[in-house]
Amino acid sequence: MLTQAQRAIITATVPILEQGGETLTRHFYQNLFRDHPEVLPYFNQAHQHSGEQQRALANGVLMYARHIDRLESLGELVSTIVHKHVALQIRAEHYPLVGASLLQAIREVLGEEVASDAVIDAWGAAYGQLADILAGEEGRIYKAQAAAPGGWSGARDFIVQEKSVESEEITSFLLAPADGRPVLDFAPGQYIGVVATVDGVPMRRQYSLSAASNGRTYRISVKREEGGKVSNYLHDGVQAGGTVQLTPPSGDFVLTESDKPLVLISGGVGITPTLAMLAAALRGKRPVHFIHAARHHGVHAFRQQIDALAAQHPQLQRYYCYAEHDGGQGAPDAVGLLNKATLERWLPATRDVDAYFLGPQPFMRAVKQYLRELGVPEQQTHHEFFGPAAALN
Repeated sequence: MLTQAQRAIITATVPILEQGGETLTRHFYQNLFRDHPEVLPYFNQAHQHSGEQQRALANGVLMYARHIDRLESLGELVSTIVHKHVALQIRAEHYPLVGASLLQAIREVLGEEVASDAVIDAWGAAYGQLADILAGEEGRIYKAQAAAPGGWSGARDFIVQEKSVESEEITSFLLAPADGRPVLDFAPGQYIGVVATVDGVPMRRQYSLSAASNGRTYRISVKREEGGKVSNYLHDGVQAGGTVQLTPPSGDFVLTESDKPLVLISGGVGITPTLAMLAAALRGKRPVHFIHAARHHGVHAFRQQIDALAAQHPQLQRYYCYAEHDGGQGAPDAVGLLNKATLERWLPATRDVDAYFLGPQPFMRAVKQYLRELGVPEQQTHHEFFGPAAALN
């Protein structure tokens, strides 16, 4: 339990974190990977090289320090971290390793004059409190996943039943459990963890589930990323009949029950979780506006599927925006980047909607701003991140 004096010390370090948080977290990761190389498979090194992971952690540490006296304000951030940890299978035994490297980084970056014994003790207690919160919630989810019908713990073998090319960049994998037993149901919008060994190096990634839950199979739809170790391995090295290992479904970006009009806005491969959301919404009479942005027709996945659903379901309106179009097949509804005026035309007449959006960070930042300016209540907008969680504002 943090003392009042320790809380005061944590609060006093907020200005230091605001100025040098990324330097601190960068040094932390260097210490962690040097001293505990066994944790490397849990981290996407592309996010390390780009700085995304360091920025995300710096933001998380800063938010924690700012709200040390009212941790309930961190609800969404904590939930996002917990679900990503569950998909990666982060366990309670990992937290002491991280804590030791973090305290070492604080001492080395800030120096002993600033990072006194009292400061290290305060941050040690604060980290222990946060670790207990995260590990406790993660442990609860692990138990629930293992006990649920079709559930399991850890990695489970799945066979690739089908491998389907969806666009120039995206390929789908239909996966069935190798043991022939049922699989865990999931909420529309959730993702699943993939455990793979690429060139002898163990790695873990998360991919959105792109088809409705059926208790028998899962489908992921993977974009080939330039330099992406796992995405290229899946595209080139995994064929129908091959085996992959999966961890149970996770994620808090999920479709909630509502009778309000539903707006699904996606950019690029961000379309994948919206497919399961759309399938769930179309089981009822809820109006749905499906808006998708792509660079061009060649990289637009699932267009035929969405067009077919729109022809079958009068409550579904679909709109496509391409950054470029050569006038050939597959004309979009708008050309150029999705902007506020175009989005305004495609939204329902009412602004009392539930809006879910996902895509590259600049796309999501723009969509978040447009929805706010167009009068959609912010508490009725929902988004998810591919990779480390970050702030849109």
